[in-house]
Amino acid sequence: MSLHPTVTIGRVETPLGTFGAVLTSRGLARLTFPDERFEQCAAWAKRWFPSAGVDDSSSSLAELAEQLDGYFAGRLRTFAVPLDLRGTSFQVRVWEAVATIPHAETRSYGQVAETIGNPRAVRAVGLANGANPVPIVVPCHRVVGSNGTLTGYAGGLALKQRLLALEGAAGFTISAHQQAALPF
Repeated sequence: MSLHPTVTIGRVETPLGTFGAVLTSRGLARLTFPDERFEQCAAWAKRWFPSAGVDDSSSSLAELAEQLDGYFAGRLRTFAVPLDLRGTSFQVRVWEAVATIPHAETRSYGQVAETIGNPRAVRAVGLANGANPVPIVVPCHRVVGSNGTLTGYAGGLALKQRLLALEGAAGFTISAHQQAALPF
């Protein structure tokens, strides 16, 4: 029996591309977008688990792939993969609040700030949302500006719009400039 924890670092193929994933014994800890370098997973794991051993195969990776496929196919509305959220206590509170936003609905940064009991922390909520280590699973794409406009997203505004459209979300708008930049 090892005295050090083991993390699983692997790739998850989806219709959107290849995501990188880091899983611990507690759950999914990091999910990278297809346009991010896979090496970022190892760097992230080393930061949070400096003495951990690394495994590259896990039934949890297959479970995550199945759930992501279901989501992108429109069959899955709520992820059941366990999470191991790593961040400051404030960030984790924000991510836990964001995780409760129902499929196909949006909330403003201000509404999330109110949900965590800190209505003046709108900008801090935005920063925490942008640092979400498990996008899509913790649906930070469902957080929009107070007037319903799409605002920053680590995966890009085009992906944020695509995810919201996939879910059938209403109540968000795209500026003419943002619309012109969409690749589809």
